[in-house]
Amino acid sequence: MDWPKGVDGLSYGGDYNPEQWPEDVWGDDVLLMREAGVNLVTVGVFAWARLEPREGEYDFGWLDRVLDKLHAGGIGVDLATPTASPPPWFTLAHPDALNTRPDGVRQVHGSRDTYDVCAPAYREASLRIAAKLAERYAGHPALAMWHVHNEYGSATYSEHAERAFRVWLQERYETLEALNEAWWGAFWSQHYSEWDQVLAPRATQYLHNPAHELDYKRFTSDAMLDHYRAQRDVLRAANAEIPITTNFVFGQWVPVDHWQWAGEVDLVAFDSYPSAPDERAEQQSALHADLSRSWAGGGDWLLMEQAAATIHSKDGAIAKAPGRMARHSMIHISRGSKGAMFFQWRAGRGGAEQWHSALLPHAGRHTRMFREVAEFGNTLPGIAHTVESPVESTVAILWSPESWWATSGPHLPAPVDYLENVAQIHRVLRDRGVVADFVAPEGDLSKYTTVIAPTTYVLSKAAAENLRWFTAGGGRLVASYLTGAVDEHCQVWLDGYLGGLTDLFGVRVTEHLPQPAGELRALWNFGAAERFCELVELRGAQCVTQYATGNVIENQPAVTVNPVGQGEAWYVSCKLVDEAWDRLFEELKLTGPGGRGVDVVDRGRWRFILNHTEQETQVGNVIVPAGSWAVDER
Repeated sequence: MDWPKGVDGLSYGGDYNPEQWPEDVWGDDVLLMREAGVNLVTVGVFAWARLEPREGEYDFGWLDRVLDKLHAGGIGVDLATPTASPPPWFTLAHPDALNTRPDGVRQVHGSRDTYDVCAPAYREASLRIAAKLAERYAGHPALAMWHVHNEYGSATYSEHAERAFRVWLQERYETLEALNEAWWGAFWSQHYSEWDQVLAPRATQYLHNPAHELDYKRFTSDAMLDHYRAQRDVLRAANAEIPITTNFVFGQWVPVDHWQWAGEVDLVAFDSYPSAPDERAEQQSALHADLSRSWAGGGDWLLMEQAAATIHSKDGAIAKAPGRMARHSMIHISRGSKGAMFFQWRAGRGGAEQWHSALLPHAGRHTRMFREVAEFGNTLPGIAHTVESPVESTVAILWSPESWWATSGPHLPAPVDYLENVAQIHRVLRDRGVVADFVAPEGDLSKYTTVIAPTTYVLSKAAAENLRWFTAGGGRLVASYLTGAVDEHCQVWLDGYLGGLTDLFGVRVTEHLPQPAGELRALWNFGAAERFCELVELRGAQCVTQYATGNVIENQPAVTVNPVGQGEAWYVSCKLVDEAWDRLFEELKLTGPGGRGVDVVDRGRWRFILNHTEQETQVGNVIVPAGSWAVDER
């Protein structure tokens, strides 16, 4: 399927909210979009109250005129179903369809995402508005793509969700005996004798059952996916030629298994909002891009949202220096995105995001930011031919959403930041010039020479056998601490953890030894470890380095390697600092043409070079000025 339909080359544009502006502004918008090189805009994401001001009463006249103007201007439309923000009349009529927090408090109308995907009234209203949009616009010449909902991720702990959760559990486990066994129900008298006794994991007096929480996150991902599928199918029935997607978003608050969702969309679309105020923003952008490409199976995907002028740090917005917007966009394009989209086109005068940056700032056309936006937008057609070949990579990092979810609770021996562990591996590889893919623990590993499993805490039997097959067939597997500690039910793997792979790694993990926060444990000629260490017993593996300090662990193996078949399995029994990971990757000869602050991505005959530093850099015969980028023929 060609996507977006009718949009040539790379997509450029962003969310357009004409309902927030007088109609006499719309014509100026189209003219300025053409000046900026915009060829695709997302319309209607939060327009439900304008489209259906009262239940069953629809107003499409304004949207007709908007789509006609955009089509006349040569701009395609990614038309959204507005279900991420129900209108006031709906929430007043159906208060039970508002989402419920873990503490049991039902939220109130007044922001976005005030919905419960498990509430029948919300599902019915979502399908009605989707059907009306499909009926009216499925054949409109401006329609390039359907955009279902917005940033699925808002979990709910309502009675509706609770009932749906029980049904989900019955389909998964079939019997209460199987559920009780999987959840280790004998502990704390949590053995269930009737299905109606199973509740959502709301706030409780002390720790939750980790298996219960993990299954609820799985259920929540499936429930939201079911809501997406239902709207998608309505839109598909109206015109099967129009591609359909939803925009993925990333964060601890998003219990979504994007591996599963990627198979349900016509294209993977992702919203990237790095939060670091320094060069880590580029690292985060590269991480987002590589994840998106991997969810898309190594093919094209689309950066659906980013901020043009600012970085959204936890301490507030940080202005991007000149050229940084273009370089951030090129991070994504070089790594597989079929364009660069933004939130939003025109900066809003009011509302909660009135200070969110936009392609067209409050001050209008005659601004530094708009000049930069237009310059970059008009550059993209000239490089569209360079992105036809896939991104080249022979290194993969395991991405396990279940390990992320399962390590987020307070029941572990010590706090574990799964995302940081993954990001650290990706960061150190990127600083060494290596472009890495991501892969699911049960996914296809056949194209890779090296696979790294950072703290892959939840490891099923199928995933363990997949890693065994990869290594025995000649692959190099590198796993870090707590990998394979529990199975898919959060039950501990006995006799050495490691997902039953003690023989593969040639070590037996006998004890977890959390260390005091802020204290490093030196490794012989290998840097240091921090916070989490394990005591391992050699069972055929060779010791690569030992702990030089630390009670119990001093002089014990820290990093080991075990030859297996044609491959080898490395085990890192601790949380290494960046310098130690760099030392290990040096040992493994993992290096590429780029380096810290300089991204180099090869795609067939083309090489993308992004210089994020303040000095001129040279890669091969190509000189790239500070803060600039280039595409060169190899």
